Amino acid sequence: MRRDRAGLFLAVALLAGTVGGCTRAPTDPVERAVAALTDEFEGAYPADVRERRGTVREYALTAEPATLPMLDGRPLAVWAYERQVPGPILRATVGERLRVRFTNRLPVPTTVHWHGVRVPNPMDGTPGVTQPPVRPGETFVYEFVPKDAGTFWFHPHLRSSEQVERGLFGVLVVDEPTPPPYSRDVVWVLDDWRLARDGTIDPNFVTRHDLMHDGRWGTVVTVNGKVREVLEVHPGERVRLRLVNTANGRVFAPDFSRLDARVIAVDGMYAARPLEPKGFEIAPGNRLDLDVTIPADAAGRTLEVVDRFLARQPFVLATIRVAGEPVATPTFPSPATAAVPTWKDGLTVPPTHRLELNAQQGGPYGIQWTLNGAAYVEPPAADAAAHPEDHSHHGTLAFPRDRFLRVRFVNASYRLHPMHVHGMFFKVLARNEQPVDEPYWRDTALVHAQETVDVGMVPIDPGKWMLHCHVLEHAEAGMMTIVLVP
Repeated sequence: MRRDRAGLFLAVALLAGTVGGCTRAPTDPVERAVAALTDEFEGAYPADVRERRGTVREYALTAEPATLPMLDGRPLAVWAYERQVPGPILRATVGERLRVRFTNRLPVPTTVHWHGVRVPNPMDGTPGVTQPPVRPGETFVYEFVPKDAGTFWFHPHLRSSEQVERGLFGVLVVDEPTPPPYSRDVVWVLDDWRLARDGTIDPNFVTRHDLMHDGRWGTVVTVNGKVREVLEVHPGERVRLRLVNTANGRVFAPDFSRLDARVIAVDGMYAARPLEPKGFEIAPGNRLDLDVTIPADAAGRTLEVVDRFLARQPFVLATIRVAGEPVATPTFPSPATAAVPTWKDGLTVPPTHRLELNAQQGGPYGIQWTLNGAAYVEPPAADAAAHPEDHSHHGTLAFPRDRFLRVRFVNASYRLHPMHVHGMFFKVLARNEQPVDEPYWRDTALVHAQETVDVGMVPIDPGKWMLHCHVLEHAEAGMMTIVLVP
């Protein structure tokens, strides 16, 4: 179907080039390249999925204040889903209907955004764009059929800088109908916490310091809410390790060199082939799935995973402790065999959209982060509730459906910006105009200081989607916009 559409928009473009009885040559290089790139996308991931009738996964999800043993085991006042931080791991299978009855018992309005999940647009959890905020005491039912297997997560999309930092995040795992037979499936949720002198969560959010830098970086780093998480395994086990970065601003670069590990999925989607994990940076919003085999002769060994993003300050992120009797290692081919287009000719097409990332003075925080000189302002809760579809006071980007696009992010600042797009995946084509080989999809790409990043995509899910920096303070201070896919 998309192949036919590619031919259709090429024909329309050629007709549009008819002037005074003269028709533009049918070999127009740009339109021909766009058609070929769109055609190469065919089959990369489904526009829709057949629903598995008769199975509905139902969950109750409540957000409320709680005091929990966190970090080093001492009580910490947090906001939590189902009275736990991280929130519960929700699971479903591709094609199953997922129904989440969400209740807000917080003192403030909130929503739930399903990060990386291609949901129907009304289920995306964006206040004032796809739904009104869920007010204290109210309930909202999120219901959708996941189209893609992988590791995803959920969090608020209203005052996210505070609500996520206080503990509102959880993981959604979508399995394929027959998952690979790993010895075990493990989730590591990476986060950091900024504490006040009395040991409580620092209540100063979106500070001028955070806005002038890479957002809010905490002083205590946790995995699954604990300092120095320990995973105990048997020799011979083959583990699927799912990493999710839920931090406001911190970037992680875990060193897996002491392990037999290969990256099999990025941002939830399988890669085209297994990849060496060295060099991967996990920015806020990113996920990374690894295929880890514990050697049969490793009993008694302790394997540390060290974070090296800040080269001068490496620290132990988590520890894998090998003990017990050896077990048989499951043998099966790597699941990293996805049909990811190479798009080798993607850079022959001029950028269809250019987004400059920068800052300016102004706004409620004194500093605004901007896209092409404009700062997005979230509508007040009352306005969003009364007019959930009224976003006319914000600029929008038009992304044509079923057509290859080349989007260029130009970071004119000296700060980090992990750029995230709702409702679609993209592939990094170049950094600083130098081609890169990334055989995988992303929904979030880290753009370094003074860096230009070109990405290719073919939007196939209609709706009003958000595009924003996933440093939550930068997004709240304006680095966000609406993408319209008709």
